[in-house]
Amino acid sequence: MHGNGSSLRQAFALVILTVGGWHAAASDWPQWRGPNRDGAWAETGLVSSFSAPQIPLKWRATVSNGYSGPTVAAGRVYVTDRVEAPEETERVLCFDAETGAPVWVHAYAAPYGPLSYKDGPRASVTIADGLAYSLGAVGHLRCLDAASGELVWKKDPGAGYEVELPTWGIAAAPLVDGELVIAQIGARNGGCLMAWDKRTGQERWRALDDPASYSAPVVTEQAGRRVVICWTGDNVAGLNPLTGELYWKVATPRSRDVINVPTPVIAGDRMFLTSVYEGSYLFRLGQDAPTVELLWHRAGESEIKSDAIHAMISTPLMLGEYVYGVDCYGQVRCLEPKNGDRVWEDLTLVPQRRWGTIHMVQNGATTWMFNETGELIIATLSPEGCRQISRAQLIGPTTGQLGRGDGVCWSHPAYANRCVFARNDQELVCADLAAE
Repeated sequence: MHGNGSSLRQAFALVILTVGGWHAAASDWPQWRGPNRDGAWAETGLVSSFSAPQIPLKWRATVSNGYSGPTVAAGRVYVTDRVEAPEETERVLCFDAETGAPVWVHAYAAPYGPLSYKDGPRASVTIADGLAYSLGAVGHLRCLDAASGELVWKKDPGAGYEVELPTWGIAAAPLVDGELVIAQIGARNGGCLMAWDKRTGQERWRALDDPASYSAPVVTEQAGRRVVICWTGDNVAGLNPLTGELYWKVATPRSRDVINVPTPVIAGDRMFLTSVYEGSYLFRLGQDAPTVELLWHRAGESEIKSDAIHAMISTPLMLGEYVYGVDCYGQVRCLEPKNGDRVWEDLTLVPQRRWGTIHMVQNGATTWMFNETGELIIATLSPEGCRQISRAQLIGPTTGQLGRGDGVCWSHPAYANRCVFARNDQELVCADLAAE
């Protein structure tokens, strides 16, 4: 169902506009891992510690199952979920960021078939220039009016592209760059990565014959050019975001199924990759020409006997050249940038069980971490170790995403308006993080 489109558009007209369209406010979190897809949160005036074991909630709203993290833009919160009755359906949900009141819902049929881990959509909704882009677990791409939820254009598997579905579904959040929306969608006939006109949905280019991975593409500046970097099932590649022209490609051989999940981490001329089976890679991005050089690759005998960082879901941070991330069994580690040697390991942040997950966001000198049990942790990370400042429960884990024990919270939270927004398989919550 849809809300009153006219009144919503009038309300959104109060948001500052430019000739080019909508522009996200500095406090927005309009896409996967924040405004620049780099896990950086720029707001100030935040609490320095939590006052109780449970963080007070500003509001909570009912949602159904899904892995996708929320995004926040222009006073609205967006998330996707899945319901099974009366038919298998994916939904894009929009809520008021201040109150949690439902604003609109866009739903469409999406049978999951043989998809493994059927809990719901994986990819966060991307908001840009007043449009909301969602990508479902079996390849349904939607462009919606962000204010009203009205459908602008859509792309479905079997209509324009045939998806070679990876085991755990399509997961990488769409990337908007300039006038294009780019997605790692895993289409046959050279369409692992595809680009469409963001306003009309007209296909602009497709690139790479690779199998799709679960890793979200990012854009960086390299040798005076914009380069979209995508880690596929077989390679990490740099392409011209306007045309799909390949600038460079490096193979990342795999010993087992495709399971590249974390986003490429870029800091200066360095790029770090990690996966649960293949360990860690550090590359140098050429600054005189769009080239790439492998500096080192570290991998242990297995995910249990690991080396460097074998991350399953969580994207690491690079701070002052050092790398901080979580290994497959919950070991948070710091790596020496020169060769990937382990500087330290912390076993107190994440339960020591398979597929340990903790999402890290950097705010000034402070790291905010959300672990798989639903705790929010304020800390500082340095080569000397992790110093925990404060820790409290934000939301409870649920068993839909992973049916073990009390379940998990695998979805990445959003940070906007001095608040944190997080979801599980039952609710979306908001907590105020502003200092008194």
